[in-house]
Amino acid sequence: MRLAAIGFDADDTLWHNEPAYATTEQKFEEMLSRYRPVEEIRQRLYEIETRNLKHFGYGVKGFVLSMIETAIELTGGKITGAEIQQLIDMGRQMLESPVELLPHVETVLHSLAVRYPLLLITKGDLLDQETKIARSGLADLFTHIEIVVEKTPEVYANILARHNIPPERFLMVGNSLRSDVLPVRAIGGLAVHIPYRVTWQHEVVNPEGVTYYKLSHIGELPGFVHRLERGEVEER
Repeated sequence: MRLAAIGFDADDTLWHNEPAYATTEQKFEEMLSRYRPVEEIRQRLYEIETRNLKHFGYGVKGFVLSMIETAIELTGGKITGAEIQQLIDMGRQMLESPVELLPHVETVLHSLAVRYPLLLITKGDLLDQETKIARSGLADLFTHIEIVVEKTPEVYANILARHNIPPERFLMVGNSLRSDVLPVRAIGGLAVHIPYRVTWQHEVVNPEGVTYYKLSHIGELPGFVHRLERGEVEER
């Protein structure tokens, strides 16, 4: 079997992303620690973030709005204007921070782009994702770039149909089982999971009964693709 195309997630697959959220969340917890226990702050922020996804979507802007809402609620409205400004400044710093590629990414993409159409399929805020892609220096390596609100089987199916890619000859590579593996397997595609060292709670799922491939890091991908096409690897 020869693959028709390879898709890549962006955040925490091609470049670091989640650590910036973790660092900002820690600062947020320190700010509110005089009002509530840290564990309560962390849990309530997650609950509000999850509830707000349908309104604000994924990304830094929704994260900042959720921090502000959480702060107002947990402090009983005592959070100051100056502290809210600090939260806004934290978000702005996240949006302006450099894009740091993961090891092997540039070499792997250059290698694979010679043989396959590459798709970048990422979810989040349009402006934030567009600017990160531009700052990454990787944009020219992708045949198609898709920025979506959510990654569902329907979304993947529509993308592949639009580009005339048979699902059974499509391989998706990403760090999230929820977003990059399960929906692709649901439409008959192939998926490689490359875990990142930090995973947002919302992306953690139980893939019981679903088979997929797993690599330790993206540097293993070219060799894996070669073996896959030769029928030398098995899903697990």
